Amino acid sequence: MRIVVQAADLDASRVDGTRVYLLELLRRFGTIAPDDRFVICHRDTFNPELAPPEFSNYVVQALSGDRMWMQTAFAKALFDLRPDRVFIPLQAVPIATPEGTRIIATVHDLAFRHFPKTFPAADRAKLNLLLGATVRKASRIITVSESTKSDLLRFFPDLPGSKIRVIHHGVNADFFSAPLSENERDALLAHYGLSSGSYVLCVGAIQPRKNLTRLVAAFEIAKLSHSDMKLVIVGEKAWLSDAIVDRMKKSPFADDIIRTGKVPFHELPIWYQNARLFTFVSLYEGFGLPALEAFAAGTPALLGNASSLPEVGGDAALYADPLSETDIADKLSLLWEDEALREKLKKKGFERVKLFSWDRCAEETLDCIRE
Repeated sequence: MRIVVQAADLDASRVDGTRVYLLELLRRFGTIAPDDRFVICHRDTFNPELAPPEFSNYVVQALSGDRMWMQTAFAKALFDLRPDRVFIPLQAVPIATPEGTRIIATVHDLAFRHFPKTFPAADRAKLNLLLGATVRKASRIITVSESTKSDLLRFFPDLPGSKIRVIHHGVNADFFSAPLSENERDALLAHYGLSSGSYVLCVGAIQPRKNLTRLVAAFEIAKLSHSDMKLVIVGEKAWLSDAIVDRMKKSPFADDIIRTGKVPFHELPIWYQNARLFTFVSLYEGFGLPALEAFAAGTPALLGNASSLPEVGGDAALYADPLSETDIADKLSLLWEDEALREKLKKKGFERVKLFSWDRCAEETLDCIRE
């Protein structure tokens, strides 16, 4: 079987959950399906941190094109290649495809439907257009959580549920739990004036859906009782981030709110393992991979009790209402103070993370592609 994979996102400079998802699949497809031929299409140059491995049954094609690449260069490649299957790991498909093309697409989240004001208007219009095309044209749709499946059926009530398959993400637990070099750890933390156990960690791009403005307000409340608490936000600026960053700068505790910006992927275990606790009180997540990364690193987690996060976190996390600054603050304080609770959640996190496997994700995804 010849399978085309749309992999343009692996050229992007920012490493996020959807790109890690595709990379982890491509690390496995070549070995679990040695008799299939995969044509991996991208724009020009892979981000070195996202470059897929080389397998004898992988052919990489760089398709130059403009900002409408999906609808032009990639669509043309499908007409030229006439593959048996097309796997598109995001909710955007070409409007024009060869007759009979079987497309399998992954829908990660519908945040732009739930919280439209957290997206620029032009982006929202584009996302709506492409999601509609995905629902119409895909032979099968993969969602990364039951939560996202429910959202999809809510907004597209005529979509048959039988067309959707839920396949959870995995996590590279060994990477996030691996022992660290003490010298590298100490040097990195000292650069930011930190020590192990001195900070609350949040990992994710700076954009409205991550609810960072409320998190900062909650941190300010909690810090009144815990003067030694610091907040570290690991992630680069994304859309509509200026007001969020401005709010951080104007905080009375601005000196204790550390923004690292983009960090090399190999540094993430240091940030996770040395945090006193991890928080991810996002307004909406299709899956919420950082929660599993925290579990794997042995870091107790405070998550938002919305969308997919309770599905992913189960009983291994503490939860707060993402719309309530006071509830977030109360839970931050509780987890900061209560060592026994932190240890309990750490143990539960190690067990919880065993339920999520990239190997299983890849096998189930390939089964779905082949159907």
